[in-house]
Amino acid sequence: MDLSFKPEHAAFRLEVRAWIEAHFPQAIRDKQATGEHLNKEEILSWHKILHQHGRLTPSWPKEWGGNDWDAVQRYIWSEELARANTSQPSFGLGMIGPVLYTFGTPEQKENLLKPTLAGDIWWCQGYSEPGAGSDLAGLSTRAERFTGDDGKDYYRVNGQKTWTTQGHFADWGFFLVRTNPDAKKQEGISFLLIDMKSPGITVRPIITIDGGHEVNDTFLDNVIVPVENRIGEENKGWTVAKYLLGHERTGIAGVARSKRGIERLREVAAKAPADNGAPLIRDPDFRRKIAELEIDLSALEYTELRTLAAESSGRGPGPEASMLKVKGTEIGQRLTELTLEAAGNQAQPYFRGFPQDGGNAEPIAPDFAFKSAPVYFNMRKTSIFGGSNEIQRNIMAKAVLGL
Repeated sequence: MDLSFKPEHAAFRLEVRAWIEAHFPQAIRDKQATGEHLNKEEILSWHKILHQHGRLTPSWPKEWGGNDWDAVQRYIWSEELARANTSQPSFGLGMIGPVLYTFGTPEQKENLLKPTLAGDIWWCQGYSEPGAGSDLAGLSTRAERFTGDDGKDYYRVNGQKTWTTQGHFADWGFFLVRTNPDAKKQEGISFLLIDMKSPGITVRPIITIDGGHEVNDTFLDNVIVPVENRIGEENKGWTVAKYLLGHERTGIAGVARSKRGIERLREVAAKAPADNGAPLIRDPDFRRKIAELEIDLSALEYTELRTLAAESSGRGPGPEASMLKVKGTEIGQRLTELTLEAAGNQAQPYFRGFPQDGGNAEPIAPDFAFKSAPVYFNMRKTSIFGGSNEIQRNIMAKAVLGL
């Protein structure tokens, strides 16, 4: 597929840039600029603006919220969103959405996909367990089928999930459960959609090393789920799970946002002094580190473009999704490491749970330095979620090299 930029694409970029400037809320823009956490309402406000104007999910089929942009236009769109440092839409949209329109029943699409697009349903993911993280297929959460007094079929679900991102916000969750304990690990798993308001669900916060509350433990105690909430066939949920993880890993690459991150790193280095008092950006060793990062990011960008071309021709994400995930997270982590290096001792006014929003109102450090430590700590997790980088290397070795 031709992914070269044409004159009409340059015009499209200008149109997109002007549209984002006109529609991205200033209050969110200001919080994003200083690295402050957004609340649920702020995240949903941008989500709903994008949906209202048909720009929320441009890569989806048109009948389910996509549009007629070509692959280059979609790539330009993602670049311009990153350039403007816009916030992400609600969690799970890019993961459960493709699952619903690909595997869901007409009723599931109507009752769940449309409200998800509108921002009326917030999702969380129930995959990892205390004893099943990297080895996800080793999960032990059980779902036992029974017939209720009303004559309908249900599952009774018991178990625990962990690292449930934004589960404290969620209306619904997509869960992997074991429906056949006697089958091989991957063959006895089903994919269930569970209403998070169901009796028996308890969400307990996990406070991460940066002091934030993004993830949770989720406990399921005799939670009753209608069989009609299952995606795909019983005991065939691993197929759905792999499809979802392919989309998640591709999204984790974050090429456009890393490009904006390098621009910001240069701005930071122009302000930060080196040992000799000159701006850090003039230090040859620091410039070398930035240059190496840019080279790696360029290679990742072309890999993402090839993946985009493959998806446009009807092929879903393959092993290249694992490559995007590994290199994308490594580049993101190196960005935060270099920002922390630039901040130097000005990154020290930090301890767990601090800073809170507005905590630098009476400046104790430049804004970039003030947030550099918690952002650095938070980025440590990216090499684990979506499937640890070690597991992704195993997938690539098997799928690409045949090892």
